[in-house]
Parts: sequence; C-alpha cells; structure tokens
Amino acid sequence: MPSTLHEPPMTWTAADTGAALAQLMPAWLQRGGAWSTVKDLETGRYLHADAGLAQRLGLGADGLAGHTDGDLFESGVAAALRAAEQTALAQGMAFFSEHQFEAAGRRHDFEVMRQPIALGGQRLMGAVWRDCAAERAQAQQLRAALEQIEQQQRDHERLRRELVDQAMRDPESGLHRRAHFEEQLRREVDLSQREHREFSLVFLQIDEASPRVRALGQAGERAVLEAMGRLLRGGTRAMDASCRWGDRRFAVLLSGVGLATAHSRMEGLRRKCATQIVVHEGQELGFTVSVGVASFPHTAHSQEALLAACDAALDEACRRGGNAVTLAAIRFEGA
Repeated sequence: MPSTLHEPPMTWTAADTGAALAQLMPAWLQRGGAWSTVKDLETGRYLHADAGLAQRLGLGADGLAGHTDGDLFESGVAAALRAAEQTALAQGMAFFSEHQFEAAGRRHDFEVMRQPIALGGQRLMGAVWRDCAAERAQAQQLRAALEQIEQQQRDHERLRRELVDQAMRDPESGLHRRAHFEEQLRREVDLSQREHREFSLVFLQIDEASPRVRALGQAGERAVLEAMGRLLRGGTRAMDASCRWGDRRFAVLLSGVGLATAHSRMEGLRRKCATQIVVHEGQELGFTVSVGVASFPHTAHSQEALLAACDAALDEACRRGGNAVTLAAIRFEGA
C-alpha cells in the first residue's frame, strides 16, 4: 500500500453514498457480515467503503476510500477484481463472483455482488462484500463430520452383515449352516419349476478317518473339516451353495447344472480330496470322501424326493467302500 492517502473526489458526499447504495440489492446489504463499496470506474478509486471491510482486510485507519485495487492488493488479486467488474459492467446487472486471497496474514473467502450504478452522470460500480471464510470452514467441518458419521454407519453395517454371516456359518468348515442351505434349496426348486431348468444336489461324506487323523483326535478332525471347507468354497461358483449338513457330511447345490456335468465336477473334487495334503503340527494328514449326486427334476420331482435320492446315492457310494461318486437313479415317467 502506498504511504500517501488518496482522497476521494471532494464532490462525493454522504448523500451520494446513500443514493448509490440505494441502488444495490437491499437484501444483500441487510445480511450479516456484509460490507458495501462504491467505486469510480473512470479512476478505479473507491469513493466509499464500509469501515468493517477495511478492518477485516487489516487496512487500518486509511481504509479503502481514495485507493485503487492496485494500491491495496497483489497484482493477481487486483486483476481478478477488475475482471469481475468488467463482467458486471458488460451484463449491466447484478453479478456475483468469489475471490479467495490472503491479506494481513489472514485467509479471506469473499462472495461479492457487483452492480453498475448510474448517479449524476458518473460511471460507478457498487458492491456488497461478504467474507465467507469462517462460514465455509464450518460447512467443511460439518461435511467432514457427516462423512465420518456416514463412514461409521457403513462400518457398523458391514460389521452387522459380517456378524450375521458368521452366525449362519459353521465355525469349523467356514461353510453355511444347514438352515441357510435349505432355504436356498427351496428357492432353487421354485425357480426350476417356474423356468423348467435343471439343477443338481450333492451329498459328500468324509470317509473313515485315517490312523493319523484319529491319533490327533479333535484337532485332526478339525484340520480335515477346515480343508474340506476350503475345497468346497474354492470349487463352487458364486451361484452355487454349499453347507455343512451334519457331523461329517456336506451338501452342495449346483445351480443350472445337469446330472452328467455334476458327476464330472464331483469326480474332480473327489480326486482333489484324495490327493489333498493337510498338515497339522508337522504331520501330513489325508482323507477321502464318498459322494452322492442327484438332479432335479430328472431324479426327483419334489424337494423331499430329491433329498432322499441324493441320500440313497451317497449310501451306495459308502457301501462301495468310500472314495467314490455315485449317481441317483433317473426316474422314467410311467415306470
């Protein structure tokens, strides 16, 4: 800022200020924290500026009156203020703009309404300034708080879903419990009946434990159950479902899969189980499974009949000595 004060024209009076301000938007003048200015467009000097604005900008007793923007602000800020004035002048009506800059060691975020003023043949620019820095900082804090609350709500919802999912899963195998599986099976039967599409049901049973597994007791059994769960989760698609059906028995629903394809996939799973190496406390454990496969509607026309057919197929696989895949008998109409 220059050391000498530039006084406004002597012809400018308080009455002139009142007349000029009367042409500005009254609602803006009445808003809290708003300050008015009137500038002579010919000289670029402020003819009037509220004392509160000078105080906010740290200009002291000199104020803005008699100065240009180039006297008061850095060149970039002055150019931005001038550009906004030119836009308001070209539009010939109220024009709103925002200006962010630092002055007197303080960050300012001004919202400025400018409006050309005609008064006694002079070309004037009236403006109402509002420093929104504190208001916007509060708004930002509020947004941050709301985002934090929303994130907490998302975290709580994710935790709730995880807890619900854990409640539906068997802790040893990591597979769904029987009740959840049976509900999916009911939905698959309804879908198959409506859309005339086939699906397969599989029962798997872990064969008699090997001597090494029996020697480890419950720890060995748990290691085998965990391995079985991993194999079933990794060997089924997203639309399929698997569960721990009983103590050593598991069930798999293969959506949209026919009997032949189901047999092929389960034969592959049987081989994986037979060659799977389970390590517990430095000991290698092995296990095999017996598998029964049935399909809807080829081997049964109801959910109860499907379960019975699959159970019978599994019993047959066990009677053959285990480590085998057996298909349920196909029903023939009129047989």
